[in-house]
Formats: sequence, structure tokens, C-alpha cells
Amino acid sequence: MRRLLAILLPGLLLLTACGGTASQPEPSSQSAGETAKFDSLKLTDNGDKKAPGVDFDKPLAVTQPTIKVVSEGKGDAVKANQVAKISILALNGTDGSQLEDTFPNEPESLELNDELKTSSAVIYNAFVGAKVGSSLALAVPGQQSAASASPSPSDGASPSPSPEAGPTQLLIIKVLSASDPAPVLDKPQGETVTPPAGLPTVTEKDGVPEINVAGAAAPTSLVSQDLIKGSGATVKESDTLTVNYVGVNLADGTKFDSSFDRGQPATFPLTGVIKGWTQGLAGKTVGSRVLLVIPKDLAYGDAGQGQAKGDLVFVVDILGVK
Repeated sequence: MRRLLAILLPGLLLLTACGGTASQPEPSSQSAGETAKFDSLKLTDNGDKKAPGVDFDKPLAVTQPTIKVVSEGKGDAVKANQVAKISILALNGTDGSQLEDTFPNEPESLELNDELKTSSAVIYNAFVGAKVGSSLALAVPGQQSAASASPSPSDGASPSPSPEAGPTQLLIIKVLSASDPAPVLDKPQGETVTPPAGLPTVTEKDGVPEINVAGAAAPTSLVSQDLIKGSGATVKESDTLTVNYVGVNLADGTKFDSSFDRGQPATFPLTGVIKGWTQGLAGKTVGSRVLLVIPKDLAYGDAGQGQAKGDLVFVVDILGVK
């Protein structure tokens, strides 16, 4: 959901001003905003892999974020701190035209944790207590266009007319499942794998991997070698990982970065790192320890970054994924 909404509805997860009552020990889904605007909304269910048919009086326009369960499912109620799997159909509220449809794809994950509760109580309170199989309608006021950044009169420019806000966006969100999040591991767990000869060698001291590059040839392509093969979830490029890692330069073995030295794992989206990590860790499994030998063109190029120069070697322990 964060990935889709980051593109579709900038800033939505910062919305907190829609009201709703305080959470109860056994909360039910809380509506918020101008919910009467949904009175004409009718859905035709087409299963979990095809977007529902949607009919509503047009134009639909709201002045504040508005959310409500519009079709109740028959499953268990979604609980706080669970991960909900959802699919989303996004429509233009003015004319009903489609903006985005994730139903044919793998479901998005929505973590109902304290971070979401703080950043967007509207979203959190609507999902916690909703039943699996439910469809929620979320209407978001249109954003002003980029023209609103025109120079002000104090800059010596003539004032420009206030831009009109864009159309309200309507999202139909189906809750497909909800489950407790997988725990983050303390260390890699799985089957030890013997790597082929010619790669940097890895030993372990007090739980911390140490890399020896002596005799290792420069890579002609990315090397992604399991040292321990975990049995957990398979990593996708769109995932956010929690890992421990150490990185050295292949040329001389100089260590330039280590989460072990900082005393805590790192968490980051796999789309936000060097290509060697994105390509080398996608398809691996949680619990694995992976040796990456990365050509410079999949790292920081000829210029390098800081002490990281040329071809790089990492050992990465995949501890969690979301």
C-alpha cells in the first residue's frame, strides 16, 4: 500500500485530522470524514483477483479524508500489529475513470503497527477491527497543482490566480487476509552451503563474519552465493529488509561499512540500495547469509563512495522482510 499510495496520493499517510473515536480494547473499524458521500456507492464483487464493479453518484468530492467499510467480510477481525494483505482499485472521483488497479497483482502489505497509528490514525483505525473479506472506501481530497508554487509578490512577480484542486480520488480497498508479522531473527538460520573455489573466503568470530579477499579474482558479473540458506520467506525486489552486513573492497580487503560495528541491524527498502544488492538479494530467503561480489558498475562506479572503491564484497545476513 505504501508503494502505491506514495505514487498516487502523496502525503496521505501523514493525514491524522479525520477524527474517529479512541481505540477500544476490542476495536471495531472506525469510519471518519464525510461518510454520507458514500451512500450511493455500490460494489459488485468479482473475487480476490479482479477489481469489483463500482457505481457511485458523480462527481464525488470530499474536503477531508473519508473512510468507511462499505462491504463487510465474513472473516476474522483484523487485529492491531497484524499485517493485512490488500488489493486496491483507485478511481477519479469526478468521472469514475480508473487510476490504478492492483487486484491482478500480488497483494500489497499494510502493517498495522504503532508507526501507522501515529502517522495516520485515519487508516489505522479503519483497518483495525475490519473483517477479512471487507472492502473499505477511502476518498481523499484532490491536491493542488504544482502551479501553487508560483513566485509571491514579495519576489517581485505578479500574483497568479490560485490553482484549482485536482479531483477527489476514490480508493476501494479489499482486505484479503491478516496475519501476525514474521519475527525478525537475531542471526542467520538454515543449512550451511559450501561455496565454490575462487571466491573471497568468509569465517566467523564471535558471530561476526570476517572476509578474506586473498586470491579472489575480479568479478566479470555479479556473484550472489548462499553461505547459509535460510528457510524463511523469499525476498522480492519490492520488499523492505532487516539485515546485518559487512562490506570490504575486493582490491585490498579494506572494510568500509558494517552494521555489526554499529551494534544493530539495518532496515531499508531493497529498491533504495545499489544495484548489486537489489539484484543479488532478490530471490534469497529469510535466514540466509549471502556473499555478494559486486562489480563496480553495479556498486558506486569508478568514483566510488567514501572508502568504498571499485569492486565490492559484502556478507549479508537476511534477518527479516516486510
